[in-house]
Amino acid sequence: MPTSLVILGVVVVIALWLILTYNRLISLRNQTENGWKQIDVQLKRRHDLIPNLVSAVKGAMEFERGTLAQVLEARARAQSATTPADSARKEGELTQALSRLFALAENYPTLKSNENVRMLQEELASTENKIGFARQFYNDIATKFNIGQQKFPANLVAGPLGFKAAELFEVTDAAERAVPQVDLSMSK
Repeated sequence: MPTSLVILGVVVVIALWLILTYNRLISLRNQTENGWKQIDVQLKRRHDLIPNLVSAVKGAMEFERGTLAQVLEARARAQSATTPADSARKEGELTQALSRLFALAENYPTLKSNENVRMLQEELASTENKIGFARQFYNDIATKFNIGQQKFPANLVAGPLGFKAAELFEVTDAAERAVPQVDLSMSK
């Protein structure tokens, strides 16, 4: 009788451990998916602001139609992204196209003084910050999820139950990795 109680106790402990491990992994997976959805919400906001900005500057930037077209094409590609890595690459391209647009807009005094353009630029800058924070949150929770799957003995449960590692956002463009050059000298 005592041996069967010990065996039953071991089975109960193992069953409880399996349940707790499974539930923890499910929780982390759902938090990771939520993190991705938060990025998606901010990217949609960004994508919705871009046509408004292009419309606001279109009339004043008659000779810059190519730049405007590049922004809209980059936006369309970014909207088609499916994975974090794909999104990071395509959103990087969109960021570069927007940077060129903002740089060119500086050459147009009417645009610099246009309240709508300035407001849209501020909204885009605010959205960029929100995207950065959402990506950081996503990478943090995705890393916890990945570590949770890889640690022993949870890895004995994660693999057979079909848990897959979450993909992280990472900078893939060499231009984004470049350190900005700041010249604060007064020698101009």
